[in-house]
Amino acid sequence: MFIAGNWKMNTDVRSAVVLAASICEHVGPGTRTQVAVCPPYISLDVVGRAIRSSASPVKLGAQDMHFEDDGAFTGAVSGAMLASVGCHYVILGHSERRQFFGETDASVNRKTLKAPGSALIPIVCIGETLAEREANREEEVVSRQVRAALDGFTLTSAEHLVLAYEPVWAIGTGRTATPEQAQAIHAFIRGLLIEQFGEALGRAIHILYGGSMKPSNAAELLGQKDVDGGLIGGAALKADDFLGIVAAAEAVNR
Repeated sequence: MFIAGNWKMNTDVRSAVVLAASICEHVGPGTRTQVAVCPPYISLDVVGRAIRSSASPVKLGAQDMHFEDDGAFTGAVSGAMLASVGCHYVILGHSERRQFFGETDASVNRKTLKAPGSALIPIVCIGETLAEREANREEEVVSRQVRAALDGFTLTSAEHLVLAYEPVWAIGTGRTATPEQAQAIHAFIRGLLIEQFGEALGRAIHILYGGSMKPSNAAELLGQKDVDGGLIGGAALKADDFLGIVAAAEAVNR
């Protein structure tokens, strides 16, 4: 299982270090679940230092990256920059990046193809809006996003790619897909991955659920066959809540 915390535009440098330290204190060598935290850019360096000083297996991730190595791209951050502060993962194509910052399937693809060159594992986000779900277009939308993001992507190990299904209608709304809804779309995504990468790799790639997972519903969601973890938003900002989800993952780890 894999649990990643997306802190979004929350915390300052000081509170980010405190939150990371609280998580690292309880995620030790005996934790089977893979755990990552993705703070804002300004805190990546100090959070990375806090993780390393704790000797915890928690990994550092970023919330986005540019698809160029360097250049006149004011406000952007490259994969090489992220790697230089110890990032292991990078979230790409999050629904909020698509909604508020003009992210497209094409730009997500360019970033996904670029990430491995900086030794970063992409966490590629896909998911439908409420209107698309109500029109029964979720499979059409998810299929388009998966195929576009992974077009030309070469994979030799399942550990080098993560997908995160985020039903956009369940992010920050308090609504959550039922376990059956989550499993159905995760199984559909699994089929797409098997189609592209073959049976062995396709079945081994982590597919995370990213729609308002919290301690109270984590066990039921994580217990679904094709739900391999969670990309956690709001609940990642409180150490106890995040660790409660990690504990749920530990209980159903497979």
